[in-house]
Formats: sequence, C-alpha cells, structure tokens
Amino acid sequence: MTQDTAKILILLATYNGDAFLQEQLDSLIAQTDKNWDLLVSDDGSSDTTVEILQRFKQAHSTDHDITILTGPQSGCAQNFLFLIRSIPENTRLISFSDQDDVWFPDKLARARKALNEAKQPSTPLLYAADVLICDHKLAPLHTFQKRTWTPSVGNSFVQSIGAGNTMMLNAPAIRLLQTAANEVDDVVVHDWWAYQVISCCGGTVLRDPNAVLRYRQHDNNVIGSNISRWGQLQRVRFVSDRRFAKWNDINIKALNASRKHFTAEAKRALSYYSAARFGPLPKRLVALFRSGAARQRRRGNFALYLACITKRL
Repeated sequence: MTQDTAKILILLATYNGDAFLQEQLDSLIAQTDKNWDLLVSDDGSSDTTVEILQRFKQAHSTDHDITILTGPQSGCAQNFLFLIRSIPENTRLISFSDQDDVWFPDKLARARKALNEAKQPSTPLLYAADVLICDHKLAPLHTFQKRTWTPSVGNSFVQSIGAGNTMMLNAPAIRLLQTAANEVDDVVVHDWWAYQVISCCGGTVLRDPNAVLRYRQHDNNVIGSNISRWGQLQRVRFVSDRRFAKWNDINIKALNASRKHFTAEAKRALSYYSAARFGPLPKRLVALFRSGAARQRRRGNFALYLACITKRL
C-alpha cells in the first residue's frame, strides 16, 4: 500500500469539548479526501462529549473505522502521547486533531499530496501548515504569522514549526514517534515534541504556508496564538516568570530519553543547548550560539538570549 491509497488515521483528543466538537466532526465528514479513520481518546469528560462521539460513530461507522478510547486523565499532552502509543502497527499516515477547530475541506488532501511530492518514502516526514485564527464564533481574526524560515534542530529547541492540528506524518515518522513516546514520561505539548523528535532524528519537515483550518481562540485554549503585541508580551512573560525554563526542563528530559536515535549533529546541538542553561555567563552565551537555537523573529531571539543571560533558559 502506498501513501496515495493508505488510510489516514486521525488522532483526536477530547475533554469537555461539547461546545465546539460537533463542528469539528462535521468538518471531517466534509473532507475531499474520504480515505480516513478516526481514533479518539476522551480524557474523562463530564459533559456530553462522549455522547456526541458515540452518535458520530453510529452515523458514520459504515464509511470510517471509528474507535473511542478512555484516556489517561492526565492532561492534553499525556492524552496525545496515549493516542500515539495506541496507533495500530500497520498505520501509514496520521493527522492530529483538536476538538474545537474547523478543517477546510482540502486539508487532508493537501497534506497527503505534500508528503507524496516529497518522494522520500523511507525518510520520516512531518508536514505542517498555516491556520486562520478565529474567535470563538469562528469569525476570522488573523492568519498565523507567515514563516519563511527553514526548519532546523536548533529552532525546534525553542519553538514549534506549527500547530499540531495541521500536522500529518508518514509511516517512518509514526514509528519514530511511537518509539519515542514509549521512552518519555512527559512532554510540554505533543506537536512541539514531534517537531523536535523528527528534526533530531534526521527527518524532513515540510512547511505549507497556506491555511488549512479555522483555529478557534477561546478561554480554554492550552496555548493561545501569538497574534498581537499583547500576545507577544505574554510570550516574554514566559521568560520572566520561568515558565520557559520549566518547559525546557521537560523538553530536554524528553529529548535525552530518545537521544540514542539522534543524528550526531543533533546530539551536539542538544549538549550545547543544555550547557547554555548553567555555568558562567560567557560560557552560557557561547553554548547557546553554538547550539543553533534561534526563533524566527528578532524580538523572539532577543527574549531567548535575555533568558540565557538571566538564567531563565
């Protein structure tokens, strides 16, 4: 079976999502690429989320294999790790899904086409795209920042390539993530970790500049978008209140758990990035530079080096 004909397994993590879940499910049915199945992990919802999922399964199980699992009830990141560990061994394509967005009809088709056109069937591939940021009623607010930078190991240490709900991965990338998922205890967020693992293991990251879904902003988003100066200031606050340092603690521990799979270049970069967090200031700054760690905007790099200087990296 090739990627052209392979089923896409959509991984959907849910938790008390009944306010918006039905619209997301309807957008799955509206996909032009109908060759997909759905694996859901509900993390202990106390609203009508499970009932919505059961009705959806009953209505569409003739055309799609829909499986609903009970999640670990340990938060969003652990729920997605559980889904990754639960992927059947013959799965050749996966796509992550949040519970509160609306996909454009060609979302799956675009991602499948991009992976096919890469012509690297034996290389771990991760595809990510842009999003249209909307308010809670799906009124457009802003497109995600158009990024022209090249994905890299160093960049993966300090930010994600894109939202997980835009991502699709091929079979080698799936096997790699499953192996890594069984080696880690925790991650900050699954999409950032996936970008790190694929990059550090010599995979290829494909970035589509086009929006593929409506990304709903509301009070319960785990990590909101960065669409305003206020949002950018909030990112700087992550440095000042040590949240970024805590994220680095989790990320570096997770990466070290899978270090044996990394390329030599990635191992060196991770060692330098880890060294940038401790010791005398000159050595920290040199180590950060040598790690290749960099964000895509000047103000982001300013905050990164400020974190290094103030021992908040």
